Amino acid sequence: MSVIQQTVKFGGKILTLETGKVARQANSVMVRTDDGTVVMVNVVAKKEANPSKDFFPLRVDYQEKFYASGQIPGGFFKREGRPSEREILICRLIDRPIRPLFPKNFTNEVQIVATVLSLNPDSDPDILALIGASAAVKLTGAPFNGPMAAARVGYKDGSYILNPTQEELKTSDLNLVVAGTSTSVLMVESEAKMLPEDVMLGAVMYGHEQFQPVIAAINELVAKAGTVAWDWQAPATNADLESKVQADCQDKITQYYLIQDKVERHKQLGLLKDEMTSKYVCAEENNVVTEKDVTNIIAALEKSIVRGNVLTGKPRIDGRDVTSIRPIATEVSFLPRAHGSALFTRGETQSITAITLGSGRDAQMSDGPMGEVKDNFMLHYNFPPYCVGETGMVGAPKRREIGHGKLARRGIQAVLPSVEEFPYVIRSVCEITESNGSSSMASICGTSLALMNAGVPIKAPVAGIAMGLIKDKDNFAVLSDILGDEDHLGDMDFKVAGTSEGITALQMDIKIDGITEEIMQKALCQAKQGRLHILGEMQKSISKSASELSEHAPQIITFKINPEKIGDVIGKGGATIRALTEETGASVDLKDDGTVQIFAENKAAGDEARERIEALTKDLEIGEIIEGKVMRIVDFGAFVNLLPGKDGLLHISQISNERIENVTDVLAEGQMVTVKVLDIDRQGRVKLSMKELAAAPA
Repeated sequence: MSVIQQTVKFGGKILTLETGKVARQANSVMVRTDDGTVVMVNVVAKKEANPSKDFFPLRVDYQEKFYASGQIPGGFFKREGRPSEREILICRLIDRPIRPLFPKNFTNEVQIVATVLSLNPDSDPDILALIGASAAVKLTGAPFNGPMAAARVGYKDGSYILNPTQEELKTSDLNLVVAGTSTSVLMVESEAKMLPEDVMLGAVMYGHEQFQPVIAAINELVAKAGTVAWDWQAPATNADLESKVQADCQDKITQYYLIQDKVERHKQLGLLKDEMTSKYVCAEENNVVTEKDVTNIIAALEKSIVRGNVLTGKPRIDGRDVTSIRPIATEVSFLPRAHGSALFTRGETQSITAITLGSGRDAQMSDGPMGEVKDNFMLHYNFPPYCVGETGMVGAPKRREIGHGKLARRGIQAVLPSVEEFPYVIRSVCEITESNGSSSMASICGTSLALMNAGVPIKAPVAGIAMGLIKDKDNFAVLSDILGDEDHLGDMDFKVAGTSEGITALQMDIKIDGITEEIMQKALCQAKQGRLHILGEMQKSISKSASELSEHAPQIITFKINPEKIGDVIGKGGATIRALTEETGASVDLKDDGTVQIFAENKAAGDEARERIEALTKDLEIGEIIEGKVMRIVDFGAFVNLLPGKDGLLHISQISNERIENVTDVLAEGQMVTVKVLDIDRQGRVKLSMKELAAAPA
């Protein structure tokens, strides 16, 4: 195969799409930019269907090679290992807009492998991976309703920025990724600094408009390659079986979806499926009916009934209208020993959130081709099987848990104080104890409550809400605070988090070919109403951050000393600071500019450590009155320890106004005395006096 190239100007750079040079046993596309970034995307799509699968087995892998930026991996093992959290998140970013573009009932195996081969750390390669995946899938000829493309959008000083650099993102009020086809938006992922709804919607539409030339370039590349489309046909349906099962189940399913309790509703639906399976499944020579055939018909019927009820204005599954929010209950200080905690319940979704405060040494360090990253805020989301009444493995987080945790973190990030304002490392752990839709948004609400309970000075409380969509041709309904079943049976999962002032995070996934600006505008407006309602309910428990940290929280004390005194604190071979930390139990961080940060488990230990450091770095002044300990007595006086490592001479003539024959007549080693500093010579020798503090003789 000859090498085929297509170039396009995109975001101020020349983007080159190339195929036919490498990985020729797969459908491979190299995407490169004129600033040195190269991403290779390989796709293998099997033409043989797998009838045993009742789902679309799409797998997406994304890898960042350290050699791409001229680095060797850190740590003991010097080769890339399991995917990092960043790589997992980008895998999900590629999967989400690609998956809905394949037809329903397509069960052929498809694998997408994106590899970063060369990297300019100033530009994130995730957008190139998305574009490359779209082009490579299109080149396979598989039934794919693409291509799609993607763009990153920033926002600063009232203007949008297309594909901002890493440096530009540092001062941007927005970091938004949008993906879609030539006609509609498929996916949005963003974090923002409390921006209004119209700015967010404008960013989505701006990005969609800007990546249209890329879609045109992919189409031209595919045309040059002469790709032949597969002759794929959707599996034939059993019309006779369909009509029989529908006749048996229509009324029952309609009745069961009036049951508001999720567990009972699913129980009755499960019994119905068992009944229909035993009735219709058979293996006769001319009439083979499988369990999958029956359950698929029932699932389609469920979807039709629920969606039809919503579109005709009937109450939703739990009796609500399209804008109502489920009942909310909140509680803070739920865990007595945690530094901050909250219990957030919304309908049948519940999250326990615990906040732990730590020192700078507890920050999350991540090593990657784009450089080392230090993160002072961690949000970990756990979704155990019992929260949905199931059994299963409990262990390392799955891709879904990592993705939901990242979304919740984005929602909170904008309201956190700076390290200078609050020098603690913060970890939030969200345990989902019950789930029926929108558990990631419950994690945002719970984390916001727990942070305020912990005394973290956040800028404003944050709430999150998940929106749904039911669409049939031009008729559509937007649903607020969707249930799990509404998410499963609907066309959109649209999550919005923010304060009363604006949006902090937005995530949208579309299960159909895409949605219009009108639908997004309505969803954002409806989401704002719901978010404000949830914030009002949250404020019934706590409305602002506690004025003091928990008694169980560690203490961080920050102050400055003379940089020239750092050596006095460290001591010879580190002996002084080692003794200080061992005796007080506090840890001490020293910076070159003289900044001292003490981290202690309690206030007493922190105060003691500070007093000792201040004593080590204190300078004596002439005329100063200070208490010291007599360390050694000689014939001509006594040496008094005034500060750690600093002694002064108390001459016999300066002990008393009366004549003294022997120093030991007045002083003893170990005795505490109050003295006045008479003089400090050029060598730093200190002369002391007790006589000047005593009353003159009559």
